[in-house]
Amino acid sequence: LTPPLVLSAPAVTSPCKILKCNSEFWAATSGSHHLGAEEAPEFCTALRAYAHCTRRTARTCRGDLAYHSAVHGIDDLMVQHNCSKDGPTSQPRLRTLPPGDSQERSDSPEICHYEKSFHKHSAAPNYTHCGLFGDPHLRTFTDTFQTCKVQGAWPLIDNNYLNVQVTNTPVLPGSSATATSKLTIIFKSFQECVDQKVYQAEMDELPAAFVDGSKNGGDKHGANSLKITEKVSGQHIEIQAKYIGTTIVVRQVGRYLTFAVRMPEEVVNAVEDRDSQGLYLCLRGCPLNQQIDFQTIRSAQATEGRARRKGPSLPAPPEAFTYETATAKCREKLPVEDLYFQSCVFDLLTTGDVNFMLAAYYAFEDVKMLHSNKDKLHLYERTRDLTPGNTAPMGTHPTLWVALLCLCWLCLL
Repeated sequence: LTPPLVLSAPAVTSPCKILKCNSEFWAATSGSHHLGAEEAPEFCTALRAYAHCTRRTARTCRGDLAYHSAVHGIDDLMVQHNCSKDGPTSQPRLRTLPPGDSQERSDSPEICHYEKSFHKHSAAPNYTHCGLFGDPHLRTFTDTFQTCKVQGAWPLIDNNYLNVQVTNTPVLPGSSATATSKLTIIFKSFQECVDQKVYQAEMDELPAAFVDGSKNGGDKHGANSLKITEKVSGQHIEIQAKYIGTTIVVRQVGRYLTFAVRMPEEVVNAVEDRDSQGLYLCLRGCPLNQQIDFQTIRSAQATEGRARRKGPSLPAPPEAFTYETATAKCREKLPVEDLYFQSCVFDLLTTGDVNFMLAAYYAFEDVKMLHSNKDKLHLYERTRDLTPGNTAPMGTHPTLWVALLCLCWLCLL
């Protein structure tokens, strides 16, 4: 019954109060999908109050996508429930628990604990992992590893419970090398457990609270099933969403952000419209035209050679690292020459920023903590087209890295 959400949210200091309007409406209508027809007028009253709230904040919400999404959602719900726009607009009232209920009951594991509520009579759920770090490198829920361009805003996760969007910006002027500079996470209102909550992080700003200043799921009785914990001030936060069995880790390493999540397969695949998953990066991966494909290394070598013979010189590489010094630096933190190691070398060569080595290191540390299959921690597959079981060799010849570096320089915006 809630209006559609978009992957945007007002900043912490924004005067736009759309989140307050959303929370009031959801608090008033939680459980309304169980209402009988005779209670429809109550829903319409809450909906009109919702519309009135959005009109009051319209001036300060110009250009805010969450605001415009709410306005359109209200119109749709008005039509669906045959609600008149004229009528009582009393402020929504919070629903109270039936007599005999208590906070212990509402906070009980059966309601707001995923493993005990969703799987009370079945086997334990299967968990999956997705991570994004560095230039950026993506590990999907299916353990596919890709290096992507994806400049601008892209959805990482989009299901019935959770939306995650990242914004990637160029690391160096004139290059397609990008890294994550902004992250928005929207936890949707869920039964008696949590209100809608939005978390937003940007470069040099990694809050230990949601955008409304709270650190848990709000006013509902199971609010503590959603909680933010600050692990290292300004550098590392963890969000536990027990009601959907999900753990999210966000870090700031250097100037940029990394993201990692552990989520049950059932939650990953909980979408009403599977056609809308086309750009859901953690599930589908990056679009082909956004991937840096290792298989084009040889053609990049040829192109680079022709460019030097027939045209202007390519941009000069960063001088901070050679292949030898980059591999030596990456081995300090990543002794196994898997794709995390290779990504580290690639990022040091393309950016010259040692913080990208730390980003690869912490990304692998998060995999060790979040991935449920310890046999799949290390990945060696180098291209999206390798068949199952076809893995890359442990070592990588320096000429391949030179070619890969040339490829990155050729992918100019």
